[in-house]
Amino acid sequence: MKKILVFLLLAAPSIIYAQTDEKLTDKLKEAVAGFHGQAGIYVHNLKTGKTAGINQDTLFPTASMIKVSILAGVMDKIEHGELKYNQKLAYRDSLLYAGEDILGSFKDKDTIMLSKVTMLMITMSDNTASLWLQKLVTGQHINNWLDSNGFKSMRVNSRVPGREAMQKRYGWGVTTPYEMCKLFTMIRDGQAVSRAASERMYRTLNRIYWDEKALSQIPPYVQAISKQGAVDDAKSETVLVNAPHGDYVFSITTKNNTDQRWTADNEASQLIKKISAMLWHYFEPKSNWKPAPGIDKYMLNE
Repeated sequence: MKKILVFLLLAAPSIIYAQTDEKLTDKLKEAVAGFHGQAGIYVHNLKTGKTAGINQDTLFPTASMIKVSILAGVMDKIEHGELKYNQKLAYRDSLLYAGEDILGSFKDKDTIMLSKVTMLMITMSDNTASLWLQKLVTGQHINNWLDSNGFKSMRVNSRVPGREAMQKRYGWGVTTPYEMCKLFTMIRDGQAVSRAASERMYRTLNRIYWDEKALSQIPPYVQAISKQGAVDDAKSETVLVNAPHGDYVFSITTKNNTDQRWTADNEASQLIKKISAMLWHYFEPKSNWKPAPGIDKYMLNE
């Protein structure tokens, strides 16, 4: 029996009996006290198995964080031979999502590789790229993949028949902090679509342009994969950190925020930065690193 247990732990390193970290839970409660909105947080130390959370199973809008599940859907299609990572796509003006996206500046019939469209969707959070890929894969296929992989809550809502009521309430997508961390952990463990697809997704998620919130509170020499999501009343971020003393993953989600400004000092963004910094020093207590003086003027990503 002992040999079987050891084999299971070696085969799936993230399957460790979860134990609540009461000290960290108290720190999280203190961090969100007084927040003018609703916050949900889930933290999982992937080395020790200890977890902490607040509203970790509550539904929150994903905003652009849903793009990670779109990426999984794309990889699933590639895995089954229905798409090719290096295939050429032709842009059409009908795909345009009004805004300042890079892909939205393309002219009708311009061509681009699918690999570059996935990069733009994740790295730049390009909405035109994201909707193009969702249309290519279909939201129903993405939701079927999520369902078959044990996700009870995370779903694409927009442009998916039958999910109009959920879209009206939560927007493009819906998830829980726990399930965002679950998806990131699956990618880290090579369990999303396939080991090869997970590896490609991991590399893509490590190239984030929008690094001014949670990522800014983690040393730049430490690898971290992440995805951010923001609309007026909900700003969120999920991050998996390859920390020196053990990987950890966390998701900070918000909704019904009173402060709806699109500025660096809005309350939700400050909350995300505060918790990210707290987690880094909690898991790496001997680290003396902190953001360099004057760094703020270099973190004005727009």
